[in-house]
Amino acid sequence: MTMSIRLSASFALLALVLSLADAYDPSPLQDICVGVAEPHNALFVNGMFCKNPSLATADDFLFSGLQVPRSTANPVGSTVTPVFAAQLPGLNTLGISMVRIDFGIGGLNPPHTHPRGTEILLVLEGTLYVGFVTSNQLNNTFFEKVLHPGDVFVFPIGMIHFQLNVGKTNAVAIAGLSSQNPGVITVANALFNAKPPISPEVLAKGFQVDEKLVETLQKKFWYYN
Repeated sequence: MTMSIRLSASFALLALVLSLADAYDPSPLQDICVGVAEPHNALFVNGMFCKNPSLATADDFLFSGLQVPRSTANPVGSTVTPVFAAQLPGLNTLGISMVRIDFGIGGLNPPHTHPRGTEILLVLEGTLYVGFVTSNQLNNTFFEKVLHPGDVFVFPIGMIHFQLNVGKTNAVAIAGLSSQNPGVITVANALFNAKPPISPEVLAKGFQVDEKLVETLQKKFWYYN
């Protein structure tokens, strides 16, 4: 391999690495970008319109009430209270967000993934069984742990993960995410409640089950946490 070819290959590899480094939320190019719904006289940045910085107030950076327990009387027995840019406009472009998760006894935050953010979870009350599954690249390795108050667990970006209350009391956790808009894909909902429906033949072959079972699942009520 000649020197010029080696240099070209090196530059190509460097360009690829730099492009991958930009795969997360971009660094903001301004101090603040308070999200607003009304686009009049506003600039569209990172999925939201930005308020004129000279009109920003302290309230744009405040979210109250995260200490209030939420009802878990729903089919999965858990409730997620998000604090994303939609709820806290001052987060827009800053690349972080958080959620509170309330669990009833036996409550589950179903298997899901955040396509745009890594999650770090802190247990405040109760006992949670948690885990995530790696991609095909690592043979779908399953990492699991039982967490107690004060324990912290990380779910890498894009990995399917869950939390289940295995204690005898309600449980509460707080999680931080490395995106102001991490997104959520709940696996079962996405596959069996897609609109329009995914062909039962596709799902039956994919899961290696009978098509009638797939059709039954597609007729169920799927709760979005």
